[in-house]
Amino acid sequence: MQGPNPNTTFPLANYDRLCFLKNIIKNPNIIVGDYTYYDDFEDVHNFEKNVKYHFDFVGDQLIIGKFCMIASDVTFIMNGANHLTDAVSTYPFAIFGHGWEGAMEGKTYPSKGNTVIGNDVWIGHRATIMPGVTVGDGAIIATNATVTKDVPAYAVVGGNPAKVIKMRFSDAEITRLLELQWWDWPLEKITANLGWLTGKEV
Repeated sequence: MQGPNPNTTFPLANYDRLCFLKNIIKNPNIIVGDYTYYDDFEDVHNFEKNVKYHFDFVGDQLIIGKFCMIASDVTFIMNGANHLTDAVSTYPFAIFGHGWEGAMEGKTYPSKGNTVIGNDVWIGHRATIMPGVTVGDGAIIATNATVTKDVPAYAVVGGNPAKVIKMRFSDAEITRLLELQWWDWPLEKITANLGWLTGKEV
């Protein structure tokens, strides 16, 4: 055997609160890699409910890599939550129409782009990821963290706003891991190297 089938919705027998996330996503602007799982205390379909302010007309994407681990109640705030901050009023008049539709003529609401979560990222319970953030491969987001800016690969971050607590490996080891990109290996190679992947030696 070469590991579970990534197209299985519930990979743990008799347990329907952990899913391979890509198999339940309906929104085409949420893209999830193989083997990334989501664990929810109530219902895995809560995931999309926790991607907030993700409006089709904004067009931003939530992109999540392979082999990520996402805990219950993780929230992603998307660009639809952004308001003008340098105008007299922050109120979004234009979206309500009825004579207000021209309020934003020649102007745009602020956007920070797509939210991108790398590969092999662990996001702890009730963490919040703000719009346009990129989380590097191998990073760990602590429980209750509020991530407002990019997270380096293999960093552990926590707090509000989240700050780097420590790096998981040395700079040289991180460079090597990013070169190896083990998450893109064939399943046979991943299976053959499980001892190394669960060990401490880079």
